[in-house]
Amino acid sequence: MTAGLYGHSHPVIREAVVSTFDNVGMNLGSTIIQEQKYAAVLCERFGLDRVRFTNSGTEANIHALNGAKHFTGRSKVAVFGGAYHGAVLSFAQGKIAPNTINKDEFVVGRYNDVESAKAVIEGTPDIAAVIVEAMQGAGGCIPGEPGFLHQVQESAKRAGAVFILDEVMTSRLAPGGLQSTLGLRPDMTTLGKYLGGGFAFGAFGGRADIMAVYDPRAAGTLAHSGTFNNNTMAMYAGYSGLSRILTPETATSFSEKGQRFRKRLQDASRGTKFSFTGVGSLMMAHATETGSEDIKRGEDVAELWDLKDLFWFAMAEEGYWIHRRGSISLILDTPDDELDRFVTCFSRFLAKHESLVRVEA
Repeated sequence: MTAGLYGHSHPVIREAVVSTFDNVGMNLGSTIIQEQKYAAVLCERFGLDRVRFTNSGTEANIHALNGAKHFTGRSKVAVFGGAYHGAVLSFAQGKIAPNTINKDEFVVGRYNDVESAKAVIEGTPDIAAVIVEAMQGAGGCIPGEPGFLHQVQESAKRAGAVFILDEVMTSRLAPGGLQSTLGLRPDMTTLGKYLGGGFAFGAFGGRADIMAVYDPRAAGTLAHSGTFNNNTMAMYAGYSGLSRILTPETATSFSEKGQRFRKRLQDASRGTKFSFTGVGSLMMAHATETGSEDIKRGEDVAELWDLKDLFWFAMAEEGYWIHRRGSISLILDTPDDELDRFVTCFSRFLAKHESLVRVEA
């Protein structure tokens, strides 16, 4: 749902789509100048030397990991419990999902655990890369603690591993992604979601020497194919969205708006089994016996799923479409009175089900 940042038929996106359709055409099967223009904007915003386009965040992470393995000549990858790096790269509850590719190559540490990060990265022979989300998205909108994330970065450097920051979901939360607010300098960054302007999109980029493993002009480099990589519509719509709508100033103010909204929901939740975690315009509703908002790892949380389902149905009846697991993704230009009404509806839900949601003393 975080791909829906621009909402329905944003005039700037609509103009870009119609103009491209009328004057350029659909997927042309050839290189177009718009690829370079959009690549330049992405590199400037997210601190990349080089960038390559894919069809999804999943593909971006797969290619980034393959590139890191080729660059280092190693095979192991460190990840963290609760992570979701794509449809075939899932580590919920600290376990490697059955459909994860190359399962034997992953070692799993504990998110927001400094000592675990050091051990799993520095203590694993043949470590090629470590990939981490600055805020776990599907894992519960759980922010990474600065000390933990900087330890991941430092341990990767010590181990000679490529540090990959997955900003597929979080790049919208600050002008240069969360790395820009946390002072992180990843070797590679992966992107996706809204950056296609509503079309399927993914990208990975970073240091020029690492990205050179995909340079087709050199011998022994990796192939990177895909029918819709750099597709025309995504190049124009994505460029228009990032350069004309989600400007650095807008990204900052929008995240501040999200922070205020989440605080109002958290304030309304006091004394109940509900709590809200997240950063900026992305957040997650949790339902637990204690209602604690001090959540550091998803696998440590015993969610009351029946209660979360009740909340989801109640919000749907009020006209709000959130994710059933409790994920809430704000859309640009949503009127303030609609956010006010959401808080009112949530408060009314808590009052209606007071006997179910109250935390017993």
